[in-house]
Amino acid sequence: MERECKYMVALTTEQYKNIIEVMKRGFKNGNKEFMGNNRIATALIIQANLGLRIGDILNLRLQDIIRDGDRYRLNIIEEKTEKRRSFTVPAEIYNYIKMYVLENNIRVTARIFNITVRAVQKQLKLVTQFLNLENISSHSFRYL
Repeated sequence: MERECKYMVALTTEQYKNIIEVMKRGFKNGNKEFMGNNRIATALIIQANLGLRIGDILNLRLQDIIRDGDRYRLNIIEEKTEKRRSFTVPAEIYNYIKMYVLENNIRVTARIFNITVRAVQKQLKLVTQFLNLENISSHSFRYL
């Protein structure tokens, strides 16, 4: 279950871009080296664009996004609240997800991100510490 920071802050566009860039390319800080993690960067990008909790993003499968006329629709049951949600997914985001799935040979029936919420939180903490950002959690990506 996602633990929310008591004083969590929403990200600015600049902070968001910096976090994603560093998450993708990695960094070296003294003797410590952080290898980039495109999978987590992609999950955070999708979270920022859909406004879902990270746990719900990590449970997504490409088949969950349904073509509905000239739009795409996502029907989910939120993990935390157990409420059913249905909303439109912008075509650009659907195409972004589809390209990621194709490039990484992920089956449409498989989870797109086979990682845990804790793994995302740990990687995000390393990146935000490197960037000297405080009170940023995965939840911050919901309010961009």
